[in-house]
This record gives sequence, structure tokens and C-alpha cells, in this order.
Amino acid sequence: MKFYILEPEVAGGPGADTEMDATVHPPRVHKLHYELDGWMGDDLLESFPCYIVTERLMLELGKRGFSGCEFGNVEITKSEQFADLYVGKNISEFRWLKVNGEAGTDDLGISDDNMLVVSERVLKILSQFQSDHCDVEEYVELLAASG
Repeated sequence: MKFYILEPEVAGGPGADTEMDATVHPPRVHKLHYELDGWMGDDLLESFPCYIVTERLMLELGKRGFSGCEFGNVEITKSEQFADLYVGKNISEFRWLKVNGEAGTDDLGISDDNMLVVSERVLKILSQFQSDHCDVEEYVELLAASG
């Protein structure tokens, strides 16, 4: 099976209510607050080291039983910039996509260089959702040369 690196839309960043341990790399997030600065409508968003998905994408991914992820709650707020740029814009319900799989093995995983890696099966589902601002490239796991 083929795997792909995804670089989703970055529509904001961690808000003031995010709880994380930044003494490790990547930081360990215990509670996620995502503050939107701008959102072009994609169903998958990121802000290192976290990913969020719209509730409709979460439901589709969840019913497929993909390996390497679970979902959690996320607090979503709009920054002043967002409020100024998108007067009256409704935002979707989002969920925290907690990726815990092994890249190139599980359907969703994080590579050694902290990139989101998904299986061809996940990419097929994602292509049915808004993902215009998500960069995709084939994942080629580099094997260390022996000897």
C-alpha cells in the first residue's frame, strides 16, 4: 500500500487555553485550544504538533476504523483578525485528530521528521472532502544504509 505526506492548511494556532509540555520535542499537548486566524474551508487543519478535523470528516474516518488515530475535544475560538476578515462567517464543529500510529505502517502516523503520513485509503476519503489547501506528496521511507 502507498502512503502519503500531508501538509494541511494552517488556519490558526494554539490558543491561550492550550495545555502542553513544551520541554519535549514534539511538545505533548494535554488540552487543545485552536484559535482561528483565517480559514479557507478545509476539513483538515494543523498547528504543530496537532491536527483538527471537521466533525463530518471525523465521522467518516471513525466509521472506517482506520488505525493510528483517535479523536478528542478541541476548543475553537476566533481571533480578532478572524472576526475582522470573516464578519459573520460560520465555522464547523471540529474535533482533535490525535495521531498515534507509526508512519508507513498504520493508516495515520507521524514520521520521524514530524510529518503527517496517511495511507492511500485515508487519502481517498480525504479527497471526498474539502482539502484544496492541503499539500500531498508520496511518502518514501528512507532506510538507513547498512555497513
